[in-house]
Amino acid sequence: MEAGFSEMRNELQSRDALWRRIQLECQQLHTELLKIRNYKDMQEIQIKHQSSCVQLTDQLENKTTELLLLAQSQECQREELTKIRNHVYREEQSHCSEQERMKTEISDLTEELHQKEITIATIMEKASLLERQLKMELEIKDKLLAKQQLLDFRYKVIESENTHLKDMV
Repeated sequence: MEAGFSEMRNELQSRDALWRRIQLECQQLHTELLKIRNYKDMQEIQIKHQSSCVQLTDQLENKTTELLLLAQSQECQREELTKIRNHVYREEQSHCSEQERMKTEISDLTEELHQKEITIATIMEKASLLERQLKMELEIKDKLLAKQQLLDFRYKVIESENTHLKDMV
């Protein structure tokens, strides 16, 4: 995209240079036109040089036609230059807007990622705490189960002794 802007700038500079050359040539033509008019006026005073006046008039008409064509070309070039400048401006604005949007989006995504990292760290802490609590509860239950099994065993032993004693009595 940068190359496109550079290319457009080069095109604008080229057209500006052409525009300046055309303006200089127009000024030269205007100067020449004034000279021709002055010369024509002098020739009208001198009737014997009428053929020169006709020639100068033809040249003047040719130069005037040429000047009009250059002026038309200059106007077209000016319009095209304005279009190119407007296009470059819109492209630059679009590019700047896109950059700002991307910066905002990156900032938002970075913030979201940071929040998710905090959430993950919190969850990991809680999971670690729950894991320790579960291990402790499991140890307690294992101890209670061992006690219960020991009590069950004692109960069966006592029950068996009672049954034996009853049988004996």
